[in-house]
Amino acid sequence: MRLTILINGSDPTVSHDYAVLWLDTDQRRWSREAHQGIDLPPWGELRDEGGVTTLCAPSTDAPLCTLRGLHVDRKQRVSAAQGDAAWTAVRNRAPTSGFWRLQAVDRQNVRAENSVFGN
Repeated sequence: MRLTILINGSDPTVSHDYAVLWLDTDQRRWSREAHQGIDLPPWGELRDEGGVTTLCAPSTDAPLCTLRGLHVDRKQRVSAAQGDAAWTAVRNRAPTSGFWRLQAVDRQNVRAENSVFGN
């Protein structure tokens, strides 16, 4: 299953920073599809523990971004459609907070034309 998530800063009416992410719950990976101002790497790995989804860089456990309230259970039910987000900017390492919102849920097996994950 793939989720499309929008992350915004704490006040999107003032700051237009955003990131659109695809979360692949089957492969346990994520990719950055579009962004401005929210500086995350192009892709990484995800962990889902205790109602918090953590996005990490490839092959590391250090969290880059946390999405509070986001959990996908074994029956592919998504726990929430929005919640708090916190991330650390890659360039200046500054902790930042804002919000995430679920944009789309794709339960079909999708094979990306140009997958960064490869098989």
